[in-house]
Amino acid sequence: MANKFPLITGKRKGTVEKISVESLTKRDTYISIAIIAVMFFIFGFVSWINAILIPYFKIACELTNFQSYLVAFSFYISYFVMSVPSSYILKSIGFKRGMMIGFWIMATGAFLFIPAAFTRTYYVFLAGLFTLGTGLAILQTAVNPYITILGPKERAAQRISIMGICNKFAGILAPLVFAAVILRPTDNALFKSIPFLDEATRAVALDELISRVILPYTVVGIVLLLIGIFIRYSPLPEIDTEHESEELAKENKGKLNIFHFPHLILGAVAIFLHVGTQVIAIDTIIGYATSMGMNFLEAKTFPSYTLTAAICGYLLGIVTIPKLIKQANMLRLCTLLGSIFTLLIVFTHGKIGLLGHQTDISIWFVVALGLPNALIWAGIWPLALDGLGKFTKEGSGLLIMGLCGNAILPLTYGYFADAFDVRQAYWVLFPCYIYLVFYAFHGHKIRGWTKAGFLLKA
Repeated sequence: MANKFPLITGKRKGTVEKISVESLTKRDTYISIAIIAVMFFIFGFVSWINAILIPYFKIACELTNFQSYLVAFSFYISYFVMSVPSSYILKSIGFKRGMMIGFWIMATGAFLFIPAAFTRTYYVFLAGLFTLGTGLAILQTAVNPYITILGPKERAAQRISIMGICNKFAGILAPLVFAAVILRPTDNALFKSIPFLDEATRAVALDELISRVILPYTVVGIVLLLIGIFIRYSPLPEIDTEHESEELAKENKGKLNIFHFPHLILGAVAIFLHVGTQVIAIDTIIGYATSMGMNFLEAKTFPSYTLTAAICGYLLGIVTIPKLIKQANMLRLCTLLGSIFTLLIVFTHGKIGLLGHQTDISIWFVVALGLPNALIWAGIWPLALDGLGKFTKEGSGLLIMGLCGNAILPLTYGYFADAFDVRQAYWVLFPCYIYLVFYAFHGHKIRGWTKAGFLLKA
């Protein structure tokens, strides 16, 4: 049987040698996975700080719910703008140089927080977040297909689960570390007093509050610059996805672009909806907790609970996929669970004591969403990229474009939270999970379109 796996190029004795992924030694594979795992940790640390920035900017910059969720919008809309261009950047300069540039662009975004904090200008913060997201879009376009094809495709969800653990573990640490750096034990009293201060005193207090981000983001920017240099000269091999085996080329005959792969297009929509639901579950939970009367310093731990649930989901995937359950079946199970948990958020009521918190039971179903959400991402990627061959980079770019769901859906949630209330706004999640159920059961199997644009066959 012809080899379907992409090739990897690596310099040996001054020449560039192309070898199949199957022929990589275990050592080479493990080193590559370890480097990518570090990158996923960094992605998580930078991304999930938004869970703290949203309520923090809401206070420091005196914002509405809708305005505060522009944090997520600005960060993730860059994926829509940059994901497809990123695929052409990577084709032009290669994965490693592309990753280096991605880290340097992220560093630029981190440094923009310095003038933004000095002037307490919210829109400059948003520009910094957009720039951070731009660099991250380039990196995500590179590393997600890399880890997907770095080994047997039936174990792709397992490898992605390992990356997810690194990402979510960073997400657990990021809000806690960032909160420890910028928050003070006396801040609860400050936050309560701000609305009652005169204009001049309030301005001084808010200027001091926002200036606390300068030091951590300066450190983040320097670290990102150094990591970019490290990745460029690391032993991470280059992937060549431009060549196909004869068998795969025959299967893809007549397919001129990525739009001839319905399962990829539908997968990009699935990614859009999935990441939006994931970010809503994490970035809105502090606001939901405080709406029940919980103080900010106590509520700041809840994103970590959701991310811990996600790590449990990834561990479950590592243990069970594909030994006990196929990755497609796990995707089906998780999309159904997400639908059920959404209904429980909206309809369940009653105080419960858990992990030292006395709060409404519904918030724990927001936390529980982390469990199925973890394996939805891991399930969609290998199914959407299956059989793309030389279109893998463009396909990856399209899927990364779907990450702009992180920008649109939290903003949609914020709109409905202002219009109705923070609990009823969680109805935004339900149609998203219904579509994900469709993709898990049927959409990923579709391989053709009718001339009218409808599905031809599965």
